[in-house]
Amino acid sequence: MNNKMVGLMLVLMGIALMAWGYDKYGSVTSQASLAIGGGIPIEAWVGLIGGAINIFVGGMKIKND
Repeated sequence: MNNKMVGLMLVLMGIALMAWGYDKYGSVTSQASLAIGGGIPIEAWVGLIGGAINIFVGGMKIKND
């Protein structure tokens, strides 16, 4: 597989991961935790930050090919 295809797959996986993290962030459990004074669930952080990293790396692979 060439770098452009790998980059495209990383971007698509990053978008999906960010959507999953955003969904976890907006869930009822997360909102209740925030209201009580707890923090944002780790799943939301992993999804949002991991997705952003995947999109960045994928974009760099696409750009450099």
